[in-house]
Amino acid sequence: MITKEKMDLLVKKYEVENFIGPDPISIPHRFKNKNDIEISAFIASLIAYGSRKVFLKKLDELFKIAQNEPLNFILNFEPEILGDFNYRFGKPDDFAEIFKIMRNLYEKDGGLEELFKHGYLNSQNKSLEEKWYNMLSGVSDYFYSRASNKAGQGFYFMIPHLKNGGAMKRMCMYLRWLVRKPPVDFGIWNFMPQSELLIPLDVHVARVSREMGLLSRKQNDFKAVLELTENLRKFDPEDPSKYDFAMFGYGVDSDIDKEF
Repeated sequence: MITKEKMDLLVKKYEVENFIGPDPISIPHRFKNKNDIEISAFIASLIAYGSRKVFLKKLDELFKIAQNEPLNFILNFEPEILGDFNYRFGKPDDFAEIFKIMRNLYEKDGGLEELFKHGYLNSQNKSLEEKWYNMLSGVSDYFYSRASNKAGQGFYFMIPHLKNGGAMKRMCMYLRWLVRKPPVDFGIWNFMPQSELLIPLDVHVARVSREMGLLSRKQNDFKAVLELTENLRKFDPEDPSKYDFAMFGYGVDSDIDKEF
């Protein structure tokens, strides 16, 4: 198994401001206002899959449509503004459904932080797995219950549900961005401690973590996320998700255009 010393060296090397440029977290780093940051980060996380180079280009295209004003874009959203914007599974109607529901969330229900916080705070005195299940299920259920019949495969791919057994990589990544402290992450959400964050697990992280001896589970699912994070918690119980940077950096020279 890889040592804590080696992991800490990788974190020190990669958790730096230079990491931001070629990463989807560069999108919310364009903004200063809290609402703009959390909205742009959520939108960036929705399509942070596939080729990094391709989805960053699509995010640039989408934020030009939004005139680089995320909160204003959501509060005044009308489907026509999207034109034929799409990305892989996500068709224009899928994006329109998500943005209409986000408009309702910010007009009536307090915004994204309140949505995530509600499920988390209603799970106190429960296990970490139960807290996460209730928090993420609450987010998915909010969107699902308000979706019209125009919501297709792309909608449900971009807003996944834990009951389907996936690793919830993009949701874990989004929470890391908003809860952990700078220089790379933002630390603007304080309702949960960073000690309870989970590692965003994709194919790259799963492969690397098995090579490191940190993951034995064969499936890349939520149970694998819990196992990996628990092993990393042995290295740093207060901030296990910082090792996301170490696993990104491990072998990065041979994996330049990493698939998310």
